Amino acid sequence: MTTRVRLDKFDVSRTFQRGCPCFVDAAWYVLKIVFFLSALPWPSSIKRVLLRAFGARIGTGVVIRPRVNITMPWRLEIGDHCWIGEEVYLLSLDKISIGSHCCVSQRAFLCTGNHDFRDECFSFQGGPIVLGDGVWVGASVFVGPGVEIAQEAVVTAGSVVLKSLPTGMICSGNPAEPRSLRWKDKPGSDNQLSPDNKA
Repeated sequence: MTTRVRLDKFDVSRTFQRGCPCFVDAAWYVLKIVFFLSALPWPSSIKRVLLRAFGARIGTGVVIRPRVNITMPWRLEIGDHCWIGEEVYLLSLDKISIGSHCCVSQRAFLCTGNHDFRDECFSFQGGPIVLGDGVWVGASVFVGPGVEIAQEAVVTAGSVVLKSLPTGMICSGNPAEPRSLRWKDKPGSDNQLSPDNKA
């Protein structure tokens, strides 16, 4: 063997707790397959009830499209009138908090889990994700652990978010950076990124 990495020594219990009994986790997995991962357009009202029953905090008017993968609903909080697009993946190994009036578009991946690649046993590391009110996460965006996307920020399609992003900015790229102001109706604004608005 030529590698120092020892995945056979990985022990998830050292740094991670599931936060519920095994039978609850198993029950959620079955219901997730039927009502969430299915391509059938189950009403969002049913999905909201199921998520709340498993400990999620879900606001009013939340729309959840088909084929949405939610790992642990007891670590999920979604505010009022949010849209969760088709094939969104909410890997809620740590807390995911989504504010009100947010849009998380198709195939976005909010990932709260990671590994310590400097540990030979590849130990688990995680961190919460927070989306402020009015945030739009575009299609196929990756959001990593420990990230906060501040109120009314926009992350354009295909971006990779590895650090927190400021309020009211359009952000893009890999890694995502603030590019311009979201709102053009501010007096005297030329909609360009000034030094004061940099993350």
